[in-house]
Amino acid sequence: MYAVIKTGGQQFRVVEGQRLKVATLPAEVGEAIDFSDVLMIAKDDQVTVGSPNVAGATVTGEVIQHGRHRKIRVLKFKRRKHHMKRMGHRQNFTEIQIVKIAG
Repeated sequence: MYAVIKTGGQQFRVVEGQRLKVATLPAEVGEAIDFSDVLMIAKDDQVTVGSPNVAGATVTGEVIQHGRHRKIRVLKFKRRKHHMKRMGHRQNFTEIQIVKIAG
C-alpha cells in the first residue's frame, strides 16, 4: 500500500515505515503530524485518485529530526567584465517517518 501526499509545494510517494526529508514543518521532535493533502492511494490493485484530494484519507507521520542539507555552491561569472560572485545555500528540512496510511 502506498500514497501520494503533498507538502511544502512538493509531492511524495510514501509507504509505511519510509523516512523522507521534507520542507521544514512547525513540529517538535517525536510529535505526530497528519497530512490531509492525499492525492492518491493505491492498495493492491485498487487505485483511488482524488480531485484534488482523496476524501477522508490521511497519512500520519512522526518527526524524527530537524536539520540542514549539504551546502550548494553557486558561482556567477561574467567573462571579460572582471566580475565573479560565489555564494552558498543550505536548505532547512524536517525528517519524518511515515507511521500510518488511512483511507
